[in-house]
Amino acid sequence: MIMPLTSTRISPDWPCQVKTPGSYDWERSAAKWLRELVPARYAGYPVFIRHPVLLARHAQIQVQQEIRVARTALQTARADLPGLGLHEGVIEHTIKVYAAEVMQLQHIARSVRAVTQALVEANRQP
Repeated sequence: MIMPLTSTRISPDWPCQVKTPGSYDWERSAAKWLRELVPARYAGYPVFIRHPVLLARHAQIQVQQEIRVARTALQTARADLPGLGLHEGVIEHTIKVYAAEVMQLQHIARSVRAVTQALVEANRQP
């Protein structure tokens, strides 16, 4: 059965580690990718194993928290890091790392939303 194209399939945010929705074993590849985004103890809970959409929900929450942490680290770096005895060059490099991490996490968040939406749609089908 050929599935029609959905916004999820053509989304530039779709993670390359996850097979295309509707393809063989795509939900398993989605769950595997999502497990990498949450603490290992959550990935092992049977309810998350049986219901990848719950794993996706938790991954969304996890990534949002990581974004908050990275933003806080970025926003406070100039004030806090000199007190740790770090040289200006190290501080500037650290600020660049935090800024890049925020951007990467935002991309991951968009990818998680795309996968979550596809899982929700798959669960609604008879």
